[in-house]
Amino acid sequence: MTKDALTRYLLGVSASALATIFFATPAMAQDAAGASPAAASDEGEAIVVTGTRIRRPNLESNSPMTVVSDEEFRYQGATTVESVLNRLPQFTADANENVSNGSDGTSNVNLRDLGSNRVLVLIDGQRMLPTQAINVNFVPSSLVERVDVVTGGASAVYGSDAISGVVNFILRKNLDGVRADAQYSFYQHNNNNGALRDLIDSNGYQNAPKSVTDGEKLDVNFAVGTNFAEGRGNVTAYAGYRRVNPVLQGSRDYSACALDPNDDRTAFVCGGSSNNEFGLFTVLADPVSGSPVTYNNTKDGQKTWVPYTSDFRYNYAPTNYMQRSDRRYTAGAFAHYELSTAAELYGSFMFMDDHTFSQAAPSALFQGEVYSINCDNPFMSAQQAGALCGAAAGTDTSRNTFIGYRMTGEGSAPRRDDLRHTDYRFQGGVRGEIAPGIRYDVGALRSVSIFNENYQNDIDPVKAKKALQVVNVNGTATCKSVIDGSDPDCVPMDVFGFGNIDPDVYDYIYAPTFTRGEQKLTVLNAGISGELGAYGIKSPWASQAIGFAIGVEQRIETLDFRADALAQQKGTLESQGRIKVKEVYGELELPILSDMRFAHSLSVNLGLRYSDYTNDSLNGTKTSYGATTYKAELDYAPSRDLRFRASYNHAIRAPNVAELFAARGLGNVQGQDPCSGASPIASFDRCALTGVTQALYGNIPECPAETCVTQGGGNPALKPEEADTYTAGLILTPQAIPNLLVSVDYYNIKVDNYIGTVDPFLTINQCIQTGNPFFCDLFNRDPATGVIFGTNGYITATTLNTGYLKSAGIDATASYSFGLDTLGLANGGKLNFELVGTYLDKHQVQPLPGLGTYDCAGLFGPTCGQPTPRWRHQLRTTWQMPWSNATLSLNWRYFGSAKLSSNTDNEFLQGTPYVINSKIDAYSYFDLAGTVDLLENFTVRAGINNLFDKDPPAIAQGLLSSFGNGNTYPGVYDPLGRMIFVGITAKF
Repeated sequence: MTKDALTRYLLGVSASALATIFFATPAMAQDAAGASPAAASDEGEAIVVTGTRIRRPNLESNSPMTVVSDEEFRYQGATTVESVLNRLPQFTADANENVSNGSDGTSNVNLRDLGSNRVLVLIDGQRMLPTQAINVNFVPSSLVERVDVVTGGASAVYGSDAISGVVNFILRKNLDGVRADAQYSFYQHNNNNGALRDLIDSNGYQNAPKSVTDGEKLDVNFAVGTNFAEGRGNVTAYAGYRRVNPVLQGSRDYSACALDPNDDRTAFVCGGSSNNEFGLFTVLADPVSGSPVTYNNTKDGQKTWVPYTSDFRYNYAPTNYMQRSDRRYTAGAFAHYELSTAAELYGSFMFMDDHTFSQAAPSALFQGEVYSINCDNPFMSAQQAGALCGAAAGTDTSRNTFIGYRMTGEGSAPRRDDLRHTDYRFQGGVRGEIAPGIRYDVGALRSVSIFNENYQNDIDPVKAKKALQVVNVNGTATCKSVIDGSDPDCVPMDVFGFGNIDPDVYDYIYAPTFTRGEQKLTVLNAGISGELGAYGIKSPWASQAIGFAIGVEQRIETLDFRADALAQQKGTLESQGRIKVKEVYGELELPILSDMRFAHSLSVNLGLRYSDYTNDSLNGTKTSYGATTYKAELDYAPSRDLRFRASYNHAIRAPNVAELFAARGLGNVQGQDPCSGASPIASFDRCALTGVTQALYGNIPECPAETCVTQGGGNPALKPEEADTYTAGLILTPQAIPNLLVSVDYYNIKVDNYIGTVDPFLTINQCIQTGNPFFCDLFNRDPATGVIFGTNGYITATTLNTGYLKSAGIDATASYSFGLDTLGLANGGKLNFELVGTYLDKHQVQPLPGLGTYDCAGLFGPTCGQPTPRWRHQLRTTWQMPWSNATLSLNWRYFGSAKLSSNTDNEFLQGTPYVINSKIDAYSYFDLAGTVDLLENFTVRAGINNLFDKDPPAIAQGLLSSFGNGNTYPGVYDPLGRMIFVGITAKF
């Protein structure tokens, strides 16, 4: 049997198992038999804790682990799982619903701020989706029983990607009855930032309303399950619908205009884009000087060019989305049926269709694209023709220009990105006990993720260029392409005065782009685990026997991402390829001591995995390598009150298909060219190192809207990232203080040879600050104009194995509960306190081997990105009332202060000093929620998040980096005000 035939056979067995379960005749409904969480398992019940494959009674994690219960989802009124996790101090916000322009429509989680691609996301201990298609929107939040968050490398247990840790979603799979849930929420915000409102008014822009109510969300979910065959089987099915209404940036005063610093960087001004609605023109070769000269149409609509100033900048903010619109449908089923103790069939099917739109300001003739204008264009005035062509005005000669003309007239529309993700996940297999204490599990998993994108209301530069080549034919402006027959549909475009574009032009120059990606993951695995007590194999000083797990696994992942010709022309990169990995692994649990004086328990856990990778571009390029990962963990409890744990993990992250094989192309990045403008910030000597000539110095146009261009692409020579993780901690559960639990854990994660690009801001900064030729050589300036934007100017930022990442800190958790009767309040119920906090000691980056490092702990900014405060915590206080099983819960979210990285003296971070935004003060949010049981089957919940309607910090657009939007970091700070929600759960 060939390997492909074996794959098809195992998938067929899985499908047959699933069909057998689904078509088995169910018995009468029994009592609910939901799976108990690990922390609450019955004595003697064999369980598997996230971070190990060994089944043992009451096995506890040897790595720092935070468990998020379904109760936390209800108290937060959460309809997205990433919003719950992002509030934990271990996480930094990643892709989410509040990112619009440039969003791919997914939501991800980022553990320890080491990147969403370095945390392994699981559903019930198995990989969720293909590596590049991870999207936690796939998880139905109403079915989440708990979420296990494990810190530290776990590649020896799960394979590649588990560098910062593992996020494991445990779902309800054993319903016996009906469960329905519905929730409605909205945002209410009072726009009362007086300084920013005055600034907006002074610029003549539309201000945000004084009070707004918007951003409505509706989430409806239904699940039904039944036990059958006298409790030996269960089938559970679910379906869900979620709707999210969009929110515009213009509805909030902090985001109603694009914020820039003033000249001395002490205050804000309403900035924006030089691609403005009046029309900017950079004559690339002035007829007198031969150098670039930039003009702008006047604001009064007259066809007159005047020197460009910042007063012409376009406020692109109001029409951008602060919250994307979204429609999501989910459905699926889980089943298992025990034929005998030696054979239990199991299977699952999960489906998601998520359709979201992002929206940005209307498109433009963007600077960087070279547009040719004929000198006898009838739309030009004599003054404009003279400035463009000099003595050639009125002739059929053409001159090259950059044009920055925003399409805001009648017939224009905001750009909209139609993003659709359709995901399928199938899993099935057979498991059972083949000997006393020995179990096996053979299964297969297949997941498919389909991505479709349609970018709308954007300009086709080719058509725009034709619409600018216009001549007078018998008194009628006519496209040259109409005359010569190359494009009879061309509509002439008058960009030489404000508001002069014919509405019919938009129908001609607007052209959608289409991209489509399909990713597939196939996993085949077989494993045996057990404990050897029945065979007398154990330490003579321990009550528990030795436990083990061994197995093999094969994963095949393919990607085929395609873009139409126009999308490729605009910088979209196609990629395709296949990654195949074959693995063998083993894990051993060695209890050494138990129930002895000063040794309540002592055990060691060891793990090893070998992986053999073959990477194939599917067009002739192949690479291969092997990788070994391993772990060692120690658990020591001198008494029942105190437990120590420590671990070491060596983990890897293999490069994905796009990192290996993506074609090279151009993309935008936030930044500014220090060698641009009439008075460049950098000296000529330093600018010369980047390719600036004496003639260009002082004549290079600035990157519009603080947006330059980089060249990205794949690298088939990439090797895996390697990480070493150390953790050590203690857990205190003093019997003298019942219901008190305190844990403190130190973690240290170092990722060597991390796969990435040289950050463009770092490239610019290092070249200008140090003159290092490595960085200066990454500049590729437009030969004609010197710009680093458009189609001919960029900074090289292709993937490579770079230096190292390092994150170290301390996690602290505590929980305590007591009855109020101990305070003399008879029948007063109970108070529960739960604290999760993290102190960040280091967040260090070495950009390239042999160079220096920078530490982003406590900083934010262009290179460091989103704020990484030293201390964060979440403290929840819950009153469990003695009536109607009611609760009232107050949550305090604390996010420490962060300083601007470019104000530091580190050579990699140092930049232009800012007074405004030099520090973001600490933030405290308070959330209030309550639940109450009504009748026997209904539970109502309601709450207000961000109770006091605290504004997010306003940040200059040039200081934002990834996941910044609307002059702030909306994944870090609450961007829309107070969220009010009400929901109901019914169980029958």
